[in-house]
Amino acid sequence: MATKTKWVIDHSHSEIAFKVKHLMIVNVKGVFTEYNASIYTTGDDFMTAEVDFWINPDSLKTNDEKRDTHLRSADFFDVQHHKEITFTSNTIEKTDGDDSYELWGDLTIKGITKKIKLDVVFGGVIKDPWGSEKAGITINGKINRKDWELNWNTTLEAGGVLVGDTVNINCEVELQKQEEITG
Repeated sequence: MATKTKWVIDHSHSEIAFKVKHLMIVNVKGVFTEYNASIYTTGDDFMTAEVDFWINPDSLKTNDEKRDTHLRSADFFDVQHHKEITFTSNTIEKTDGDDSYELWGDLTIKGITKKIKLDVVFGGVIKDPWGSEKAGITINGKINRKDWELNWNTTLEAGGVLVGDTVNINCEVELQKQEEITG
């Protein structure tokens, strides 16, 4: 009988962020403030993880309200018609590096689903001073925003474009063991 472990995101110690080139010279960072996941492992073995993760795209913050409003519009995330961004995975592969893995899954934005690979560094499992078991994970990846029809752009007078196509995903996630289910 395998024991399934349910893990929940500790929002106060996690960040779901991205960066995109602006004016072809600097990266602009954004974060999502509303997100959650259903994560199950067999025991504490994260190689067996089943991940269902969602983001509310309306929770986007880039420290510029005018830009945030534009990103929420039909030019980008179209939050009026698309209430969630989702990522679903059950495939994790060990890479050559210590504590380094590849997480493969389906990313859905604006109703378009594409398979992506995310690089994961597993920080381990530890008990905090209050007796809770915690796990730490750093996630990085790159996607082309145009694959999900996030196409808006404008040409610069000096050449190039205002918004880069590559989106760098950067997440720091602390999980807390919620419960064990014997099945």
